[in-house]
Amino acid sequence: MNVEEEVERLKEEIKRLGIAKDDGSYKVTFGVLFHDDRCANIFEALVGTLRAAKKRKILTYDGELLLQGVHDNVEIILKPPSVTSGATAVTTS
Repeated sequence: MNVEEEVERLKEEIKRLGIAKDDGSYKVTFGVLFHDDRCANIFEALVGTLRAAKKRKILTYDGELLLQGVHDNVEIILKPPSVTSGATAVTTS
């Protein structure tokens, strides 16, 4: 699985485990992701996938490196999809 596929899977798992916010974002703690059996089976390197998604500005969290136990309560926010990403161009004749 390449990085882009892993980031997409991570987005799905955050939506599954997280809490939807009014703005379309989702919130989950690192501990919930880390201790979930399904995530453990999907992600060989969860922290690396989180860092890749953060670098792509898909999600946000405090700090650079998350460690199990120490950072279990750190909130990870999956940003809402941008308005332009789902828009389609309309042409008039």
